[in-house]
Amino acid sequence: MFQILINIIAPVAICAGLGFFWAKTNRAFHMETITGLVTNIGAPMLIFTTLVNLKMELAAFLEFGLLAFIVLLIFIPIAFTFLKLMKLDIRDFLPALIFPNIGNMGLPLCYFAFGEEGLTLALAFFAVYATLQFTLGIWIVSGTGSLIQLLKTPLLYSVTIALLLRATQIPVPQWILSTTELLGGITIPLMLMALGVSLSSLSVKHIKTATILSIMRLAMGFGVGVGLSELLGLEGAQRGVLILESTMPVAVFNYLFSLRYERASSQVAGTVLISTLLSFLLLPPLLIYVLP
Repeated sequence: MFQILINIIAPVAICAGLGFFWAKTNRAFHMETITGLVTNIGAPMLIFTTLVNLKMELAAFLEFGLLAFIVLLIFIPIAFTFLKLMKLDIRDFLPALIFPNIGNMGLPLCYFAFGEEGLTLALAFFAVYATLQFTLGIWIVSGTGSLIQLLKTPLLYSVTIALLLRATQIPVPQWILSTTELLGGITIPLMLMALGVSLSSLSVKHIKTATILSIMRLAMGFGVGVGLSELLGLEGAQRGVLILESTMPVAVFNYLFSLRYERASSQVAGTVLISTLLSFLLLPPLLIYVLP
């Protein structure tokens, strides 16, 4: 079991560590460029390739995507009530509690823990949450939203096109698959390095609030993940991916959006940092719990 844990955790920690070290040695890392490459090219191509080559039934993939959406619907009232009880601003902190880091951290973990099946299921989560974070998430933080923002999300098109190709059973030329696979391959390593770079620049301010929110994010995620998996009788990779993705720390994009829209950015930065550090500490027991 120890060797299995090392095989899962080490690649994630090393890649994130490289990003952290890169930033700390004052080397250039243009976060906006890297994030743009991942969200506009890498992730859409990874999802497209995975869906076109999907080995599981398409219905199972879509059902897991629906399950990801249900998880978010459960997160919202729990987080809303918690913030009201704590007398914290909803627009400032709700996104940090309901949008975990299912991309930079969740995708690699699910891949290394459950192989291609785990990655496929995690991508269903990622497609749903990425689309909602760039629409619903921005609306919560900014107070405004529009259909135009949704139409600018490349993930939406890659998922739609891939599902249409699968539904109509139209074969995709090999040169297209080779290209999308090559471009999609940049996603996971760049996500992890970007995570490390982001953590290197964050500082903990208002540590009490950040710590409380971090513990709530992880506890709520674990509780919802375990509860749903038991309720639905999930097993194997489905159970593991649901619990892992639900228990991920606060997503870095929450900090970027809070910075952009001037929404308690220092406190949100603290939640990203503390929840991520807590996640790394809790990964061994969490993986022992979810691994078959």
